[in-house]
Amino acid sequence: MEPRRDPRGALVRPYAVTRGRTEPSRDIALEAVLSASLTQSAEARFAGHDKYRIAIATVCEGRAQSLAEIAAYTRMPLGVTRVLVADMVAEGLLTLHTAAPAEGYEERMNLLGRVLSGLREL
Repeated sequence: MEPRRDPRGALVRPYAVTRGRTEPSRDIALEAVLSASLTQSAEARFAGHDKYRIAIATVCEGRAQSLAEIAAYTRMPLGVTRVLVADMVAEGLLTLHTAAPAEGYEERMNLLGRVLSGLREL
């Protein structure tokens, strides 16, 4: 006989994962690229971290991912992912690869605008 299951499933409210915090400890852009080395990933697994941090470390292990991709792969809300990732960067469990420097911002925006226009014309 199969054990009775809770009809609500294993539901955990998203912000319970972040202990109610809605703002990350540091600002991380949506397109920011993050990675985890094998050592960092192993540390996340064996340091007693929750399953959400382990999932993030696993997604970033061996290949760089953007913050948006991490949220999509882990199926967590972006706000929750942003808070957890910021914590993991502060703890040294993830490496944040900085985006392009602030200088040349307008040039990059113009280039992105031209790329977007070209894509729309396709």
